[in-house]
Amino acid sequence: MGDLRSKETNKETKAARIERLKAEKNPWEHLEEILRFAEQGHEAIPREWLETYFRWWGVYTQGDGRGVFGGATPYFMVRIRIPNGVLVSPQLRAIADLAERYARGFGDITVRQNIQLHWVRIEDMPEVLLRLFRVGLTTMGACGDDTRNITGCPLAGVDRDEICDASPLVLQATRLLVGNEAFYNLPRKFKICITGCRVWCSYPEINDIGLTAVERVSAGGEREIGFSVRVGGGLSTAPHFGVRLNAFVRWSQVLPVVRGIAEIFRDSDVLRQDRAKARLKFLFLEHGWTAERFQEELERRLGVRLDPAVEEDPPEHVYRDHVGIHPQKQEGYYYAGFAILRGRITAEQMRRAAELAERYGDGQLRTTNMQNLVILNIPKERLSAFRREVERTDLRLEASPFWRGAIACTGTEFCKLAIAETKAFARWLVEELERRLPEFREPLKINVNGCPNSCGQHWIADIGLQGCKMKVGGELVDAFDILLGGAVGRRATFTRRVGLKVPASEVPQVLERLLREYWRRRRPGERFHEFCWRHSEAELRAMLVGEEVEAMAAPLWPGPPPHGVEGGW
Repeated sequence: MGDLRSKETNKETKAARIERLKAEKNPWEHLEEILRFAEQGHEAIPREWLETYFRWWGVYTQGDGRGVFGGATPYFMVRIRIPNGVLVSPQLRAIADLAERYARGFGDITVRQNIQLHWVRIEDMPEVLLRLFRVGLTTMGACGDDTRNITGCPLAGVDRDEICDASPLVLQATRLLVGNEAFYNLPRKFKICITGCRVWCSYPEINDIGLTAVERVSAGGEREIGFSVRVGGGLSTAPHFGVRLNAFVRWSQVLPVVRGIAEIFRDSDVLRQDRAKARLKFLFLEHGWTAERFQEELERRLGVRLDPAVEEDPPEHVYRDHVGIHPQKQEGYYYAGFAILRGRITAEQMRRAAELAERYGDGQLRTTNMQNLVILNIPKERLSAFRREVERTDLRLEASPFWRGAIACTGTEFCKLAIAETKAFARWLVEELERRLPEFREPLKINVNGCPNSCGQHWIADIGLQGCKMKVGGELVDAFDILLGGAVGRRATFTRRVGLKVPASEVPQVLERLLREYWRRRRPGERFHEFCWRHSEAELRAMLVGEEVEAMAAPLWPGPPPHGVEGGW
């Protein structure tokens, strides 16, 4: 009996196992093992690669379509890292070719400006990785306990109102952290946003590091551009907006500050004990850290005191999707943003966009945090011809608020954590709302998540839909818990549960009721999230259902703990 108790006591926890595996091997140094697996077949892949090491190469095992209730398949998801969303036509064309040949003809643009491929076989992995390398792209660090794709404004360098073009800093920070042995073993995923735009379109507030451009004027009247810095932002099951430090970060200090914060995270062993509480934000949420303590430790590592913060001007909760044709800061040039519904884009659409970028621009494109695609540098005199050609394709420069504002995570189609299907549901929901409310023209973000992890960012949506299950007529069906009133920017607020979950089939009609009530009752100029703020959960619930109803409990997680694998924003 004593031996049995000893074995139970000494049983390795999941966190301990992953920490042991990371200490034993830096996956970035073992690409040859992936090449060997491709020769030997899926059966040759050991558990530690399937469950852990592949992620450092942007690779996940693909679910069987049943989400958390199912299992893995012999196929893989491959996430392509696209820093700041910066692409050129040959790169997008290469992704299109790979999608057509190895991924059943499509890809998904993500909320971190990546592009994901699905249905990839291990036998095809070397060709996929090699083709990406040849055009200057990589999957390295797109998943795993490392620095994920560093995001920034998709209009960096062309935005008429930007404070600065911060994309060079995004690329430099990527080179600093990705592939660097000193930063392959972090406690958990590490997300960074560096932006020079005024509308914070890449959501710096919800990143582990959020650097936003600010200006100050010296006593001599000289203008200097620097950055405010926030730390510890993130969503998942414990949403937390980044904490602003009392610091003005000069341009030359950005990389040292990024490195210093990454070192604090890496060296925080207290975060390595529990995978569910391993993100940087938990220093603030669980371990008593304050902005002052964090800055003191950062400055100790830097060996210099940072200048005090200057006043900043956070944006209002504005639409940040970059859809349509708009003038650039370069006189006579325009950018064109396509609304890619729920981020799903076919190989043919990618090729068309690459061709349009070359024919009418200079071949530059950008992916966006709202899962869209932008072409840059179109001369004014070519706009009419550009419009005519786009009209002959299935790419959209204009769309309803529902089409433009819909975001969806991967869902049960491929994700092993999901409870509900999301991609097909989001398209159907958009089409239903367009049919029911053709006159609705207000900007509206509807974020669909297949589970509580918030990969689809339901915490910052106007309308957040969190996947769950319900019994209807004795059968377990997809359903959604409804959350309302999220916002970012000046009055950043997470959505709140209103105590109502409904079967997926009933979501269009309850949202129609709510939006009609908003249209009828709103005050002049009142945005949807503001309307939600001034009504109670009971009032909003009654608007959704059409009558007063009792609040429902939040849905329970039906499977393993949601942080068991790499889910969650």
